[in-house]
Amino acid sequence: MEVKEIGNIGLGVFATQDYHADDIIEDCHIIALSELDKNKIDETHIYNYYYSWGDNEAAIALGNGSLYNHSYTPNAKYVKLYNKKIIRFIAIKNIHAGEEIRTNYNGNPTSKKLLWFKVDA
Repeated sequence: MEVKEIGNIGLGVFATQDYHADDIIEDCHIIALSELDKNKIDETHIYNYYYSWGDNEAAIALGNGSLYNHSYTPNAKYVKLYNKKIIRFIAIKNIHAGEEIRTNYNGNPTSKKLLWFKVDA
């Protein structure tokens, strides 16, 4: 994978090889944040980059984990492996080298629930 600048969006993660549906793209270790820490970063730019973790905690995904962009028609999904403290990214359809890897930030690849920012569907 490689991270590239995408116009006015910011950064995105792009495949440098082909992936097939169900291939593991990346296992990202996380830094777990307490509820208190989460509340503090809610007032910062990091708010846009963390995952909910457990009941009221948060997680910063290492590797490329906090750089995957959102899509309502994603080509990948993420699964939280709480016992391993890992967020796993898995292809849900074939992804070709050069394609951006996108997930649905709602956690469910088919969810159309509105997000906290404006999204081009």
